[in-house]
Amino acid sequence: MVRLKHELFVRMMIHKIGYLWRNQKSSGSKLKSWTNGMIGSILISLVLMACQPKGLAVPVIQATPTNRGLLAEIPTAIVTSLPARPIYSPGELVEYTAQTGDTLVALASRFNTTVAEILEANPFIPPDATTMPPGMPMRIPIYYRPFWGSPYQIIPDSLFINGPAQVNFDTAAFVAEQPGWLNGYVEYAFGGNRTGAEIVDYVAQQFSVSPRLLLTLLEYQASALSQAEKPADLGFYVLGKEDYRYRGVYLQLVWAVNLLNDGYYRYRTGELREFEHLDGRIERTDPWQNAATISLHFYFSHFLDGEVYLKAVAYDGLAEAYLKFLGDRGEAEVPHIPGSLVQPELTLPFAPGLTWAYTGGPHTAYGTAAPFAALDFAPGAISGGCTPSEEWVTAVAPGVVARSEVGTVVLDLDGDGDERTGWVIFYFHIGTDGRAATGKVLQTGDPIGYPSCEGGRATGTHVHIARKYNGEWVLADGVLAFNLEGWIAHNGSRAYVGTLTRAGRTVIACDCADAGSFIESGK
Repeated sequence: MVRLKHELFVRMMIHKIGYLWRNQKSSGSKLKSWTNGMIGSILISLVLMACQPKGLAVPVIQATPTNRGLLAEIPTAIVTSLPARPIYSPGELVEYTAQTGDTLVALASRFNTTVAEILEANPFIPPDATTMPPGMPMRIPIYYRPFWGSPYQIIPDSLFINGPAQVNFDTAAFVAEQPGWLNGYVEYAFGGNRTGAEIVDYVAQQFSVSPRLLLTLLEYQASALSQAEKPADLGFYVLGKEDYRYRGVYLQLVWAVNLLNDGYYRYRTGELREFEHLDGRIERTDPWQNAATISLHFYFSHFLDGEVYLKAVAYDGLAEAYLKFLGDRGEAEVPHIPGSLVQPELTLPFAPGLTWAYTGGPHTAYGTAAPFAALDFAPGAISGGCTPSEEWVTAVAPGVVARSEVGTVVLDLDGDGDERTGWVIFYFHIGTDGRAATGKVLQTGDPIGYPSCEGGRATGTHVHIARKYNGEWVLADGVLAFNLEGWIAHNGSRAYVGTLTRAGRTVIACDCADAGSFIESGK
């Protein structure tokens, strides 16, 4: 098996070399230099494969049962535990293969090094590179930190996001084929009664988390796909959040996806490097891990501990449940964030010549936690409160309306009408009157709708705007910072605090809508 994997890897690398060589002719000089460097690095990696370090140690532990849902099915038996990594010398160069969505800043944080050191070890990478090309071999200086978590990858990032990998998945049809209690479940959720499948799809769409993952969590924790009766001990709290504010499947999923997104996107940025378990144990994130797996580690650490936690994040835990009910993880293991991703040209979300207030710096895109992917703007004439406005929110780029519902318009820039693919602009707090309908084709500057307080909690009339690419929320600050007519977004000390800068001028976010927050479109 090891030899087979080696051969497959070699073939993959040879194919990549051919691809890069064929395509460099059409590249600019800088990209050609990077491409040539990548080819060299790949060749070096193939040579080094003959002298790989010893495999990861795999100790054995005793598993114990738990009393919650399907987790109660864990037998008391000897099982293989999670592997561990060796201790590295300070600054030792280690092999790393770039994963989807990787950035130099995040990698530096994860390996406890600096961007400068990574660039020195990989001179073919341009200093201004945005996202790393998935599959690109790298060498990274590492500074060891103890108490790393497991290097076992539970699912790839493409199966965490409600992105291209979910396009052909029919949640309702899948649930209808299962004998579990979710088939036939009905609950009031956000404006009306919804079936179990409809609840899963609604949460997946709003938070942009894979419906497959949500179904797997419901099965693993509450036997929702396999058992006709919901485990009696779970009551209203099928995912383990015993809080009256989160009664029922819908609100349990809302709680779960807020936690999952918080872990996923904080690891994306390099912010989440460690977290505390219920028993006080500190787990530091394995630098080679992917964001989806770390998110699940973070999620389970909030209500599982000891050997029950270790099983949940091992190959025979959640990963096994996914494989059993939803097929091979490799089916959709296609990187959804390419290398060198660039934001398309975007305007400010209001008509040229008008002055609006920048009322909210980077803050959560949807929900209560990370990612900080959204900005807020309000008409300059609005004095405060939820006052109607006659000034339109406008399309920041050409596209088609993929979704139009209470408070929300989703503008799909690739024109296929599916918000799970390509660049997407998410508008929130759009009034019902005059709201652009689903399917409407818009040009830059066309009306989206009027700003309002509709769709969620708001203290005043405004528009909330965020970006997604292939289903993944794109952070408002960072290597792909929001760029609106050259105005670049920057984080502040906390959510909603931040700035927009352009050509030496700075606009400071403030819900007070004072002069320092005013910004004019088209200038």
